[in-house]
Amino acid sequence: MELKVDDLQTEVVDRPGMGSGGLKRRRSWTRQVWRFLLANPLMMVGLIVILAWIIIAILAPVIAPFDPVKQVFKDRNKPPGGPYLFGTDELGRDIFSRILYGAQLSLPVGFILILLASIIGTTIGLVAGYFGGWIDEVMMRFTDLIFAFPTIILAMTIAAALGRSLVNSVIAILIVWWPAYARTVRSVVLTIKSQDYVLASRAVGAKNFRIMWKQIFPNILAPVLVITFIDIGNGILIFSGLSFLGLGPKPTDAEWGVMTAAGVSNLDAWWRTTFPGLAIASVVLAFNFIGDSLRDLLDPRYKTER
Repeated sequence: MELKVDDLQTEVVDRPGMGSGGLKRRRSWTRQVWRFLLANPLMMVGLIVILAWIIIAILAPVIAPFDPVKQVFKDRNKPPGGPYLFGTDELGRDIFSRILYGAQLSLPVGFILILLASIIGTTIGLVAGYFGGWIDEVMMRFTDLIFAFPTIILAMTIAAALGRSLVNSVIAILIVWWPAYARTVRSVVLTIKSQDYVLASRAVGAKNFRIMWKQIFPNILAPVLVITFIDIGNGILIFSGLSFLGLGPKPTDAEWGVMTAAGVSNLDAWWRTTFPGLAIASVVLAFNFIGDSLRDLLDPRYKTER
């Protein structure tokens, strides 16, 4: 059978995901994302700020004008100006360089901390909500036990008991942070598991793990993503708070909470607390902007309102 060139061209163009049809779909998706960002300037601001901090964290050794741990005693407590853009601390260390290097510690800790908390909390909430009965009772009573204590107080107690270190402060925050995810996921699962498509999967003999993974998990992903993005900023804030109280990294480490705590001892040198505090605030606000915008995007009422 003879195959013409025109037939080959038609076949390639009409294949899904290729040719003009695929390009149109990709352009349509890109246009929708861009339109959403224009309609949500706060999310665009948050993305720009977080992207800037990520670039700063990666390029800190190149951008920083001074060694963050180098002590120049003749330049102690220098105000902003001259070679020291943000001034110096009580040991003559450049605050601007220390803030840049602090991003290498605070940002990864926030991401890792909340990622682990969301995985643990989502798993516990999914299992408890799906199976119910005594499994639900045991898991939720343990969750309520942790909820009974204020988050920061319990984190301080655990960190103090474990001893001052970066790892111990992360463990302390992780212990008190996952219950929020467990409670949220459980409440959503209790609603979803009674839906017809879940009951139909059970009727045809689908296994519990498959139902949880294929039918229920995709429907709880939206609220978990919203909480996660908001909590990354809050996790960095709590981590900085523990460092401020002397329960985090060592005083010599370039970390925003440690720098703020060191500046409190000398309030006349306002720049020692102001600039690290602004760094913390910018990251927390940026993640809150992204989380709020994602909530609008994933809310079914959003498209109707728009």
